[in-house]
Amino acid sequence: MLRLNKLSFALALGLAGLGVAQAGVSSVDIDKAPQQHDEQTDRLIVKYKDGSTVVQQRLGVAVQSQAVASDAIGARTAQLQQLAAPLGAQMTLLRQMGTGAHVYKLGKRLSLQELRQLGERIKALDANVEYVEPDRKMYPLFTPNDPSFSSQWDLNEATAGIRAPAAWDQATGTGVVVAVIDTGYRPHADLSGQLVAGYDLIADTAVSVDGNGRDNDPSDPGDWHAAGTCSTQDKGANSSWHGTHVAGTIAAKTNNGTGVAGIAFNAKVQPVRVLGKCGGYTSDIADGITWASGGSVSGVPANATPAKVLNLSLGGGGTCDTTTQTAINGARSRGASVIVAAGNENKDASNSSPANCSGVVAVAATDRYGARAYYSNYGSIVALAAPGGDVRSSASNGILSTLNAGTTTPGADSYAYYQGTSMATPHVAGVAALMYSAKPSATPDQITAALKSSARAFPGTCSQCGSGLLDANAAVTAILGGGGGGTVAETEPNNSISAAQSITAPVTVNGSMTSGSDTNDYFKVVLPAGKTLSATLTPASGKDFDLYLVDGSGTQLKASENGAGSVDSFTYQNTGASSVTVYVRVLYYSGTSGSYTLGLSW
Repeated sequence: MLRLNKLSFALALGLAGLGVAQAGVSSVDIDKAPQQHDEQTDRLIVKYKDGSTVVQQRLGVAVQSQAVASDAIGARTAQLQQLAAPLGAQMTLLRQMGTGAHVYKLGKRLSLQELRQLGERIKALDANVEYVEPDRKMYPLFTPNDPSFSSQWDLNEATAGIRAPAAWDQATGTGVVVAVIDTGYRPHADLSGQLVAGYDLIADTAVSVDGNGRDNDPSDPGDWHAAGTCSTQDKGANSSWHGTHVAGTIAAKTNNGTGVAGIAFNAKVQPVRVLGKCGGYTSDIADGITWASGGSVSGVPANATPAKVLNLSLGGGGTCDTTTQTAINGARSRGASVIVAAGNENKDASNSSPANCSGVVAVAATDRYGARAYYSNYGSIVALAAPGGDVRSSASNGILSTLNAGTTTPGADSYAYYQGTSMATPHVAGVAALMYSAKPSATPDQITAALKSSARAFPGTCSQCGSGLLDANAAVTAILGGGGGGTVAETEPNNSISAAQSITAPVTVNGSMTSGSDTNDYFKVVLPAGKTLSATLTPASGKDFDLYLVDGSGTQLKASENGAGSVDSFTYQNTGASSVTVYVRVLYYSGTSGSYTLGLSW
C-alpha cells in the first residue's frame, strides 16, 4: 500500500500515512455512466387519494401516509393485475410509502414507456388514483480512479478551493446532523465517532445484497456486480463505497493527526442506505428523504436524530417524479435543506432527477482551476458549483476522501480520489451544516439564498453553473447577517473580481486603500429581479477614489469619477426576470492613503 507524504495546510493538519484505494479499480467514463443502464424497471408506484393525509409541519404542510382498509387495497391490487396481465406482469403489493403511495412489484422488467401507458389505463379506470409512476432506478454520480499523492486542494487552495479554514473560525458544524442518502457506510478510523444511527431502507434483497430487507444496519456490504447484471450494456464494476467517500468529505475527523479533514468536522453524519447493487429504487430514496428529515415511514422506527441537511449524490434521467417531489416537500416543511448533485452527463440539468425537483440546491462540479468539470451538468436550475475534480491529467486533481480497500466485499480502511458531481455535492452539504451550526434558526430558503449570494466568481470558465463557486467562509458570514442593514469592515484581499467580498445590502462598508498594491476593492452583490442598486462612495477629506459597477467578466456597467473629496454615486436597475450578480469596484485614483465608506442599498 502506498503512503502519502506528510502534508500541512491552514489548519496545520498532519495528513500522514494516507493509504490509497486498491489497485485495479475500474474507471467509469463519467459522462456515459447513466446510459449504461437500460430504462426499465420492475416496480410501479400507485398513489391512491385516500392513502395520505396533509399534516402541518414547522415550515409548512407535508403529506404523510394513511392506512387503507385491507379489503379495499386487495380489490385494487386485483384490478391492477387484470390491467397488467397483457404485459406479462404479476402485480404484488410490496408496501406503502411514507408519503402514502403504494409500491407494486411487477415480476418482470418493463420499459418506462410501457409502464407510463399502463399508468394511464389505471387512472382511467379508477377515479381514486391520484398518480401512477414507474419506480425508476437512481445511481451514484461519481467516477473512481487510482489515487496519487496530494492534499485536499478543494478545501484550501486559493484558486478553486472553498476557503474552509477561514470558515472554521466561525463554525465547525456542532449540533447539526447531515444525512448521507447513499450506499451506506463502512466503519473507518477517520469516521469513528462521527456518525449517528442511520437506517437501511433497501427493501429488495437483490439490491441490498446483505441477506435481508429494511433494518437498522446501514453498513455497506459492497455494490459490485458482474458484467451484464444490471443491464445488457453494463460492463460490471467493483464496489464503490460511495457513501463512505461522501461522508468523509462532509465530516471526517479533523485535527487528529491523521487522515483527511471534513468540512463540518463537528457535525454528525447519518447514513441512510438506499443504493445497492445496480443502484436504488425511487421509492426507497423517497422514503429515505422522508425518514432522514424526521417524517414517518411505515414499519420503520422514528428517527431519533432528524437531519437538518440531506445529501443526495445520486440521480438519473427524466423529469422530477411526484413521488420524489412529495418527499422533498415534506423534508423542507420539517426544516431540512436538500442538496442534490446536478448530474454527470455534460448536459442541461433540467433533465436530471432529482436535481430538477423544486426546492433543492442543485450542485455543479468544478475542476482544480475553478472551471466547469468536463462531465458536469449545467443550466438554469443549478444553484451554484463546488469542487468535483477532474482526474484525466492527474489523480491528485480529484477529491480525496475516506474509502475502503475491498474490491467486492469490505477490506481495510483506505483513501481515494474520486471525481463527479457526487463529490461536489457534499462540499455544499458540509458548508450548509456550518451555516446551520452558526445559525440554528435558519430556514432552508435562507440557507439556499445565503449559499447563492455568497458564492464567489469562477476563476475559470463555468457557464450556467449557478451564482458562483462555493465559498464556505462567505456563506457562514452571509447566514449570520453579512452586514445586511448594518456596518461591516472591508476584508482583504478583495482586489479582484475572483476575490470579491460578498455583501448583503442594505449595508455600509468601512474600507481603506493605499497608493501601493491596494488600489482596487471589489464587492460582490446579488441584485434581485426588479430591484435598483444604489451605491454611494464617501472618501475621507481630500482623498480621490472612484466608483464603478462591473459584471463577472469585468465589463463596466456604471461609473462615477468625481474629483478629490467628492462623493461618487450611481444607481443600476436589474430589469431581468431573475437575480444577477454584479461587482462594485472602488478605485484608488490619487493622493495619499485614506479611508472611505461605501453605502449599498435597493
